[in-house]
Amino acid sequence: MSCNFARVGLILFVLLCGTIWAIADDATAAQPAKVNDAIVPVPGGSDTWRERHEAINARIKESHVDLVYIGDSIVGNWKWEGKPVWDHYYAKRNGANLGISGDRTQHVLWRLQHGNIDGISPKLAIVMIGQNNGPFNTGEEIGAGVTAIVQTLREKLPDTKVLVLAIFPRREKPTEERAVLAKANEIASKLADDKHVFYMDVNYLFLRPDGSIPASLMPDFEHPNEEGHRVWAAAIEAKVAELMGDTPTPEMPAQPNGVAATKQ
Repeated sequence: MSCNFARVGLILFVLLCGTIWAIADDATAAQPAKVNDAIVPVPGGSDTWRERHEAINARIKESHVDLVYIGDSIVGNWKWEGKPVWDHYYAKRNGANLGISGDRTQHVLWRLQHGNIDGISPKLAIVMIGQNNGPFNTGEEIGAGVTAIVQTLREKLPDTKVLVLAIFPRREKPTEERAVLAKANEIASKLADDKHVFYMDVNYLFLRPDGSIPASLMPDFEHPNEEGHRVWAAAIEAKVAELMGDTPTPEMPAQPNGVAATKQ
């Protein structure tokens, strides 16, 4: 008799476990998959952002554009700390600065669909975006965001070459976020077909052997100063000239204290 009770108990136990597993599977299946917001176009939320977006649209409409530089505040700062360098390399190329502070990939996607590249056919689009996604997204998600941007550029500007730059590192010392951005860069590098899309990583310019960032090039360990912009532009100039079909611009001379600063 005890054996029968044991068998019944075992059967009930197995049935109970099966029910629990089925409920757990149903609950898992019912959970919606996480949406990668890095590929969902949205505008920025501030009045300053909207003003900057409209200013870019006005710039695009007002005169001929052969070069667009697309990104966040790192690109936007070509208008400020990097202006002397911009004037040396890009002003004569009818360059337009499409950088907005705080932008993530999703904001750039929205801008590209709302006027920032309408009615133009530049020779080259330079893209650096994704750093501000670092605290919110995985490297894979950020990489997908960069991919979506490049695909949008290829669709809307089929005759324009695209040069994707590796996302700059930030923070003085290596962090987990840097690893996330490195993964995004790895994914972005695979977009290059060396026909229409090209990739360059010049992050070595801003890193010491121990992985730290010198304040002499990035005082806030995120945005290059004038000297940082100078070495950045010089490093990509040969490729920029090649893709634009013009003659490389002679390197802009370093500031008297700039040469020593880059060796610190």
